Formats: sequence, C-alpha cells, structure tokens
Amino acid sequence: MDSAAIDRFEDGRGRMASLAYRLLGSAADAEDAVQDTFLRWQAADRERIEVPEAWLTKVLTHLCLDRLRSAQARHERAVGDWLPEPLLEGDPMLGPADTFEQRESVSLAVLTLMERLSPVERAVYVLREAFSYSHAEIAGILDITESASQQHVHRARVRVAANRRRGEADPASARRVVEEFLAAATSGRTERLVALLTDDVTAVSDGAGLARRLLRYRTRERVASYVRAGFRPTPAKRRLAGGSPAFHIALVNGSPAVLAVIEDRVVGAVAFEVGDGKVASLRGIAAADRLARLSAAWRQHEPDAPVIHAW
Repeated sequence: MDSAAIDRFEDGRGRMASLAYRLLGSAADAEDAVQDTFLRWQAADRERIEVPEAWLTKVLTHLCLDRLRSAQARHERAVGDWLPEPLLEGDPMLGPADTFEQRESVSLAVLTLMERLSPVERAVYVLREAFSYSHAEIAGILDITESASQQHVHRARVRVAANRRRGEADPASARRVVEEFLAAATSGRTERLVALLTDDVTAVSDGAGLARRLLRYRTRERVASYVRAGFRPTPAKRRLAGGSPAFHIALVNGSPAVLAVIEDRVVGAVAFEVGDGKVASLRGIAAADRLARLSAAWRQHEPDAPVIHAW
C-alpha cells in the first residue's frame, strides 16, 4: 500500500474510532473494528472506490454490526454483565461534541440505553444523531431504503427519549452536587446522602470487577446504603485496590465522575447522572480491562487536586 492510501485512511481514523465506540460502547472493540477496516482497505481495489470516506464508513459500520450480532456479544449483553467503557474528557474517541445530540450520544446513560435498540436501529441512530448523515447516505451505508432509515431513527429516538429522564446539566452545578455527594458518602452522613438522590435514582456496579453479574440498586435508601458501604475504607479494600487511593473528580463521557487513583492508575470510577440538583443515577466500574484506556489517558492528564488525598 502506498503512503497516499495510508494517509487517506489515517485522516479518517479518529472519526471511524468515534463512530465505532458509539456503536459498540467499548474502546477496545472500537480499535479492533478500525484495525479490521484497515485490513479491508489494504486488500481492496482502491482505484474502483469513488468515495473513500463513504466506503470506509460502510465497511466499519457493517463490521460493528457483525460484532453486535455475534453470539458472544448477545450473551454478554443479555445476561447483564456489560457496562460501557468510560472515557476521560478529551479522549479523541469521544468524537464530535458540538451539539447536544452529539454529546448525549456518547454519554454512559445513552450508551446504556442504546442496548435496548436493535443493531440496525443503533447504527441509524448514531449515524444520524452524532454524525448528521442524511437518510440517503444512511440507506447506502446500511443497504436499506431511505424510508426504512427514517422509521428506524424515529423508533430509536422514541425508545431512547422514553427512558432518558434528564436533560443536559450545567457542568459546574453537576460538579458541586458530586462534591457534596462525595463528602456525605465518606463522612457517614446518611440522611444528607439520601437527600441528594432523586426519588427514582438507580445505581449499577460491576462489584469492584469481581461480580459475575452487574449489581443493581433502586430506591434512595438502598442506593445510599450501597454508596456508603462502597466508600467506607477497609484494609481488605486497600489490599484489593493495591494501596490507598486518592479520589479525584473528573469528566467522563461528558458527565462528572469520581475516580479512585493509585500512583497515576485509575482503579475505580463512579460516573454520575445529575438532574435538578440531585444525583439521578450512578455507574460504578472497577474491572481493570474496562479502565485501561481511561488510566492511560489519566497519566497524560493534568488533574485537579484530589478531593480526598488518602482513603
């Protein structure tokens, strides 16, 4: 392959990675899909490809659809042991963030909601909402009719909106809520902790990366109990984490998150969805393979001072 063909692919790598991440919810899987696309590009008769960007987008999208339809993916996502892979603010894989729809499409909340869509509905939704492809372009990418594209995106919007309870929160206000929440969680002020939760709050955790199934909590009292136990330091937790972490507040997928950090290594992340001055949902992730890219980005990051210096 000549350098011009390589450069043409590399010029679109960031956009393709961002598209694949939205479709798959996993940075590692997105990188694999982009690499597989490169191999197809390498083997293709490129002289017959009239619009390289369209060709690459189509190949990548179909590779992602194949992954979503695979038996392994269906099993993992059906049994409930799957959470989107969190990405630190500034990660190029988060992609375009100029509009509310683009920012929302990469939030952990919407990435989770998109699990309720069929693979084709998810692809149409992402291509339309996050990348502003026309229905004619989407039809060409997915080998469907324009009418089908319109129907798919309508159904996807309805299903996402029906379960999307919050709008976009002001980042500064959301951070203040999380700071107050963390202070209550680590001080034992259970009543204040409960007061900071919405009536329909939910929490999901991978059980410090050890649980076989995701742990789910509902009601303010149960979520507060889970949070209080999770943030209570014990020797066993320090051994499991490999030391005593410092806690930082950072933006993850556009939302505030508490990161537990030991020697520049993120060992845990709790991402928050904030609305109307309260916490509406939490997602706790500690599985090392889900935090690898976030940890790598953190080491290149200039963080604020930790909210808690030693746990």
